Amino acid sequence: MKRYVYSELTEKEIAKLCKRPKMHFDDIFEVVNPIIDDVRSEGDKAVSRYTRKFDGAAPEPLTLSPEDEAPVLNDEIKEAIDTAFKNIYRFHKAQLPNAMEVETMPGVRCMRVTRPIERVGLYVPGGTAMLPSTLMMLGIPAALAGCREIVIATPPGKDNLVADELTYIAKKIGASVILQSGGAQAIAAMAFGTESVPKVNKIFGPGNQYVTAAKMQLQNSEAQVAIDMPAGPSEVLVIADDYAEPVYVAADLLSQAEHGSDSQVVLLATKGFDWDQCKQELDKQLEQLPRKKMAEKALNHSFSIEVESLEQAFNFSNRFAPEHLIIQCESAESHVDEIYSAGSVFLGKWSPESAGDYASGTNHTLPTYGYARMYSGVSVDSFCKYITMQHLSKEGLKNIASSVERLAQLEELEGHRRAVSLRLEE
Repeated sequence: MKRYVYSELTEKEIAKLCKRPKMHFDDIFEVVNPIIDDVRSEGDKAVSRYTRKFDGAAPEPLTLSPEDEAPVLNDEIKEAIDTAFKNIYRFHKAQLPNAMEVETMPGVRCMRVTRPIERVGLYVPGGTAMLPSTLMMLGIPAALAGCREIVIATPPGKDNLVADELTYIAKKIGASVILQSGGAQAIAAMAFGTESVPKVNKIFGPGNQYVTAAKMQLQNSEAQVAIDMPAGPSEVLVIADDYAEPVYVAADLLSQAEHGSDSQVVLLATKGFDWDQCKQELDKQLEQLPRKKMAEKALNHSFSIEVESLEQAFNFSNRFAPEHLIIQCESAESHVDEIYSAGSVFLGKWSPESAGDYASGTNHTLPTYGYARMYSGVSVDSFCKYITMQHLSKEGLKNIASSVERLAQLEELEGHRRAVSLRLEE
């Protein structure tokens, strides 16, 4: 990791460090767009063809009903999933919105009611690893919100089967369909619908650059489908002071670096932090990782900054807006009010990011690429719509009429004015 000293950086250099590497999608769109077109016109046939081409698998049937499956798990795996499931469920259940009603003036009642998005698609990546945690993070809030149809898409394994862990979770959340396909073809199938895949209204879930490109294209297409949020490589920013344990800081940096060679890993630490020991720990722990080469590449394009104060560290962090923010400082919770832009925050040396990734209860589907400045992570709200309603009594219309009529005249909308005045005449 390249090391900088904050006081020696110019404003231009700080701004450059906050920028993410540019994602080039032009070449990817050239690959993705024909796939989208083929799935739209050919349905299941195209999905199967591209699944054979990219995943080397030909699952038959293309879709499964979770209710018809009988997953077999060993006791330890089942207990781990059930513990995580309960914690995630408990945290997200507390997010369920309440109905709202306000009488803005006598006789004028305004309400806001919540309705679930009826049909949602959950994309669970495969590739280098099977991710039951992602299905829980997406499926539990979808079930709590009351979505009527939950469609899951995930690449098939080498044996042409979906992992029992995923099927087990799919049953627990009440999913209706599992599409045994990944990549752009799976995203297109959920966006447009096929013979065996129901069309959804919103698609959630992380994925590679082809999945990301497909989501970007389809949200601006005739498919009329929304997506959860823009996505980029995973990232973590650690703020450490003299109190921080170098062994834990190194472990937190590596736990994110092993996600992929394009992961963003940043350390902001005070001068009193033991930089040398942290470097030694990084080298030592790196050697023990099965994904060493991937983590090493991520570290090579990551950086650390020596700060004069924690105030400097939080100023930089808010500009960077990391997906994950870890505060390894004395009295970490006392700094909560200084945090404005971050996807999810981990307070204190006993709060590794891994806890939030799997089982503490918070959601791990978070904004990356600096989008934490304006986006939130996935929550129950992500699966809901809010509809406003109003009811005016005779008295209420009389009370509000003059304001409506004058504003309508001001905007030269006579039809709007008459909709009120005709009622008043009666």
